[in-house]
Amino acid sequence: MSAADATRTPLEGTLFVVAAPSGAGKSTLVNALLQRESAISLSVSHTTRAPRAGEQYGRHYYFVDRAEFERELAQGVFLEHAEVHGNLYGTSRATVQELLAQGRDVLLEIDWQGAEQIRRSKPDCVSVFILPPSRAELERRLRGRGSDSAEVIERRLRNSRGEIAHAREFDYILVNDVLEQALADLQAIVRAVRLRSILQWQRHEGLIADLLAAEA
Repeated sequence: MSAADATRTPLEGTLFVVAAPSGAGKSTLVNALLQRESAISLSVSHTTRAPRAGEQYGRHYYFVDRAEFERELAQGVFLEHAEVHGNLYGTSRATVQELLAQGRDVLLEIDWQGAEQIRRSKPDCVSVFILPPSRAELERRLRGRGSDSAEVIERRLRNSRGEIAHAREFDYILVNDVLEQALADLQAIVRAVRLRSILQWQRHEGLIADLLAAEA
């Protein structure tokens, strides 16, 4: 690495946005991706939803009550926010901006409403929508969680139609049928984004300058 490379401000990371209807396997897929792609940081969202079994504060979500969430919303803390299935969710603006400025890629696991807000404020983000392989499988996965009441499951199934209708607004759509295949597809998206010419030209500025230099 040259002295110029050592002092150069790092390139801003890429913001990845992943959305899906409840039960599509978004969290499982995202967690598997993060295990393979250590250069991606997951932005932990704030939510008023109660923790599910095994979920930890600060690792899965920042669990807060509605009054605290609304106070932070009024203070402009959130880059995006939405109400989903009766619960509030939001992404910390400062956390995302800090990670991107460090050159880290950041992944937001949010719903289509939040993704819409992100695209408006950061149009260079990369958005991915995950579909279940069938409606029957979507229902099976929701019931298999064992953490939601029948009423909540029915509401999530009803809402899924409206959520899926927004899939075409995303840059990429993938079907999560076989986990390994869906993971390979998601990882392929990440790798293709990192190989975009505008990023590669900046990353390899020294190499390209050398290749273009006229012979002495």
